[in-house]
Amino acid sequence: MSYHFSKTLNISYDEAIARVKDELKKEGFGIITEIDVKETLKKKLNVDFPKYKILGACNPAFAYEALQVENKIGTMLPCNVIVQQVSPTQVEVSAVDPVASMKAIENLRLLKIAEKVQGKLKQIIDRM
Repeated sequence: MSYHFSKTLNISYDEAIARVKDELKKEGFGIITEIDVKETLKKKLNVDFPKYKILGACNPAFAYEALQVENKIGTMLPCNVIVQQVSPTQVEVSAVDPVASMKAIENLRLLKIAEKVQGKLKQIIDRM
């Protein structure tokens, strides 16, 4: 089982970031963390790395529901979505598969919530 959904796009990196944020918002997700991996690696290790951003996406309703079922689930939140430059003309957008993550917990109620989140994240990637 794959742990992510991905799609390669022929758009600019900045356009991809904007579109991902817009699509997440349409599905009730907000961005609660944003990590610029390229910038961080340059600052901390002085290495060059392609454009790569990790967006921590959270749907508050699903997060609340999951926390009611499993109070340690916060260790696996938020749902990460990455945008990375894979060539001068292509960007890849990937989202974590929450079902793959939640199977490790062995809680059927939590798995049902993860399936709902999975459906939304798949739709977002498909619409990109």
